[in-house]
Amino acid sequence: MVKKLLTILSIAATAGSLSIGTASAQDAKAGEAVFKQCMTCHRADKNMVGPALGGVVGRKAGTAAGFTYSPLNHNSGEAGLVWTQENIFAYLNDPNAFLKKFLTDKGKADQAVGVTKMTFKLANEQQRKDVVAYLATPSKSIRPTDA
Repeated sequence: MVKKLLTILSIAATAGSLSIGTASAQDAKAGEAVFKQCMTCHRADKNMVGPALGGVVGRKAGTAAGFTYSPLNHNSGEAGLVWTQENIFAYLNDPNAFLKKFLTDKGKADQAVGVTKMTFKLANEQQRKDVVAYLATPSKSIRPTDA
């Protein structure tokens, strides 16, 4: 019971801390449903086609242990990209454009070449907010057995 309450409070605190627009508030439970689309390539605790996403919020880009990143993603991490909730939200809309803009803004346009391995785009703003809320919950909530 206490564990469940702490999880709820954690989700509520995370939802209140993200300021990525004025549309509806984010919903981690809805994000869990949307995240099922991502599970073709991602899990929390192991690399697949994409890197493990457990604990991604706050992690430097291109640094999931044992995953081989595209040069574009690796270079973004080397240039200082950290996966904040706001950055994940923007990235999910168009991963390649986001990384190229980040590198260009950092004065590293010469490193903004190629494409990321992530071809999926999540255009719906509310779905992106919800997925970010879900990813920001304790990593154990992103269960690798979900399908």
